[in-house]
Amino acid sequence: MTTLLERLGRFAAESMHRTLPADVAASVPGRVLDILGICVRATEVDSTDAIRSFVQGQGGIGRCTAVGFASGMPVTTAAFVNGVLAHSLDYDDTHLPSILHPSASVVPAVLAAAEEYGSAPHDTMNAVAIGLELVVRLGMAGYDQASHQSEFFEHGWHATSMCGAIGAAGAVAALAQGTAEECAHAMAIACSMASGIIEANRTGGTVKRIHCGWAAQAAVTAAQLALAGLTGAPTALEGRFGFYGATLRDKWSPDPLLDGLGTEWNVADIFYKPYPANHFTHAGIDAAIALRSQGLRPEHVASATLGVATATVRTIGDPIDMKRTPPTGYAAQFSGPYTVAAALFGGGGLGLGLDDFTDTLAKDPRRRELMKKITVVGDAACDAVYPYEFPAVLTVDTIDGRELHCAVMENRGGPRRPLSNAELRGKFEQNVDGLLKPDAAALVADVLTSAAPDVSVVMTQLASIESTES
Repeated sequence: MTTLLERLGRFAAESMHRTLPADVAASVPGRVLDILGICVRATEVDSTDAIRSFVQGQGGIGRCTAVGFASGMPVTTAAFVNGVLAHSLDYDDTHLPSILHPSASVVPAVLAAAEEYGSAPHDTMNAVAIGLELVVRLGMAGYDQASHQSEFFEHGWHATSMCGAIGAAGAVAALAQGTAEECAHAMAIACSMASGIIEANRTGGTVKRIHCGWAAQAAVTAAQLALAGLTGAPTALEGRFGFYGATLRDKWSPDPLLDGLGTEWNVADIFYKPYPANHFTHAGIDAAIALRSQGLRPEHVASATLGVATATVRTIGDPIDMKRTPPTGYAAQFSGPYTVAAALFGGGGLGLGLDDFTDTLAKDPRRRELMKKITVVGDAACDAVYPYEFPAVLTVDTIDGRELHCAVMENRGGPRRPLSNAELRGKFEQNVDGLLKPDAAALVADVLTSAAPDVSVVMTQLASIESTES
């Protein structure tokens, strides 16, 4: 009997030598540019200091680029660093309804491998697409159609990093011209490396930022081991003690892994993030921006209720006292009250930008006062749409007795409200502003309009991050 990994391995190996569907091929360069811009900006966050210290202590020299490191790195180290950076701002894309972030693991792993192997630009873009498709399908296998929940979340697992490690391993093995069998073994080996829990979403800590770095490193390592001859269990996905049995017990289905495999792709439907915050907060941000455009200001608010899908309350509204008093800018990215308040005050970027999520603003007395007035509740209308969208209904009672209402049922950045190329380029330019010279930024931004960008040329521009004032 053919196992799931044998089918997925065959898909990975064969897709390297096929022409991608036009919408998939057109989508991939934007995914790459988005991640690279996030990586550049993430070199400034505090937790990156710990990563820099750790990596420097590990040593090692190689031909691969870690963003912000002038010296070449071993391929696994570059994949790790860039994966950490890619997920450090909560600005990376999301697939629905699997509720995972595919690009933050796949792009760093594939780009590092492309530098290591000297891969052709076309092959590199194909490998990114393969990895994204695999990660999405692995995540969808854990989506419960009846409850509309990701069983990974229900069990406390971070699907992003766990599925990311496995799917990216298949992509890296395919990029290295591995056979279908070697691609399958790479993913099987990665099943023993996949990890990540999501408690930090609730109660704090910066550990979640390393999850995609660990996944990217695991992906490259697993692929290298498979290519060297190490083998994994053929039933590492569906077996009694396989990936799904160990993590989700019987709460999964093999159908999303195989249905339409090779003919139907999910890559173009992945949602970009216009705002650097947990995706569950985005529709609430849009609603607050809309009410602000109608004249509402923070001082007008007597009370506000943010209605969201019930399943998301635990992430952005619970415990409510903590969500109303985020201690850091990072914690504010997971706070429904903060994100609504920030949008009502008015923000930068595409509506809210990274400068709206500083430690200082998280503790700002005016924002804290407004956050006290904001309640986060489950909403039946939102439940009916979730998790194919992350909707929100914002109701505000004003001090002069009015009731204002705004419902946002489709997420900006998704297939129904896509970001334009100009907006994607604008997001990238905002992320790299002050960190890349204008000519370097322009060269990297050209990835967006190139069907097959040269990874080595692009990554060279990102090795040294420096102020444009220097």
